[in-house]
Amino acid sequence: MKLDGVRVLDLSLFLPGPYLTTVMADHGAEVIKVEPPSGEPVRQIGPRANGHSVWFRNTHRGKKSVVLNLKDPADLAALRDLVATCDVMLESFRPGVADRLGIGAAAMTALNPRLVYCSISAFGQDGPLRDRPAHDLAVEALAGTVSVNLGQDGKPTHPGVPLADVTASLLALSAVVMALYRRETTGRGDVIDMAMFDATLSWLPNATGAVFAEDRAPVVKEERQWGGGAFYNIYATRDGKWVVLGGSEHKFVEVLLHALGRDDLISATSGPPGPAHKPAEDFLRETFATRTRDEWEAWFAGRDVCFAPVLDLREAFHQPHTEARRMLLRDEDGNLHIGLPIKYRDEPGTLNPRLPALGEHTAEAIADARRRLAGRG
Repeated sequence: MKLDGVRVLDLSLFLPGPYLTTVMADHGAEVIKVEPPSGEPVRQIGPRANGHSVWFRNTHRGKKSVVLNLKDPADLAALRDLVATCDVMLESFRPGVADRLGIGAAAMTALNPRLVYCSISAFGQDGPLRDRPAHDLAVEALAGTVSVNLGQDGKPTHPGVPLADVTASLLALSAVVMALYRRETTGRGDVIDMAMFDATLSWLPNATGAVFAEDRAPVVKEERQWGGGAFYNIYATRDGKWVVLGGSEHKFVEVLLHALGRDDLISATSGPPGPAHKPAEDFLRETFATRTRDEWEAWFAGRDVCFAPVLDLREAFHQPHTEARRMLLRDEDGNLHIGLPIKYRDEPGTLNPRLPALGEHTAEAIADARRRLAGRG
């Protein structure tokens, strides 16, 4: 697999770091998870199946578990031995904590110059917000994305997906792989400062038009991506479910309105989103309310329009396309796993469903690291 031979030491908790290292483990990396004596918190969070948290199963499969108390000198020495033999170290402490523990970037890259050291934090290692505590929702609030995530009542609502967590995770993964690639030329690792705040802002190129061009906050309901366009919107159906139109290109507009007998609305919806789209939006709301979600799905079959039913998560994971793409996998014990989204032709990843018991590999991993160091002479 692509990451065979890469050793990763993961001190992170919750979602951004563990998801990053799960992707690496799925593609061959040896991931050593360092847990506090109390364990990774997500071992105990959320619904459980066959004795394990579903969240933990989908972020810690195929990893090793080492328990260390980083305030204990012997455990800290063991950690340093592990760092000296790894390619990547990942941590998600609040800024300054790793340095106080003696495991900050400067100390660890001096110990192992080939190390790629990645810190994921809410706001980064510098700046006025550096020391502010935050998880995803607070980061999204300060990055502006909560303000554009409005409910039907026009008020900000809780985001359905942890945007700050997953964007930071994916960008940090890219940064780690780039640093490993560059190391092949320079022989040296690097230090990565990944802020969830920065990552969230960076994913908004299609949402910053009003801010950058006109120095104003967007009027959410007049913007295409937030429901200001009749053909990029969410509509209720007769059975209390929902459908979406997800493409406003002129050809899609023409196909749909012609099929519905409303060619008169085509010209008005050819311009930018906003008030001009209101007559078409009103018509579509009335129209979609006349049939059920499934009836509309049948009606749209074969028509070249960006349409989709709104599925709940169970429906989404059990639809035929999910199965065809192998994005829902069942292991030998019957446990369900989210599949591998990165699909290489020649060296595909492999899902290893085994979950480590807390501290299961502590003695083994430390002894292995010390053998490796002794072998270097």
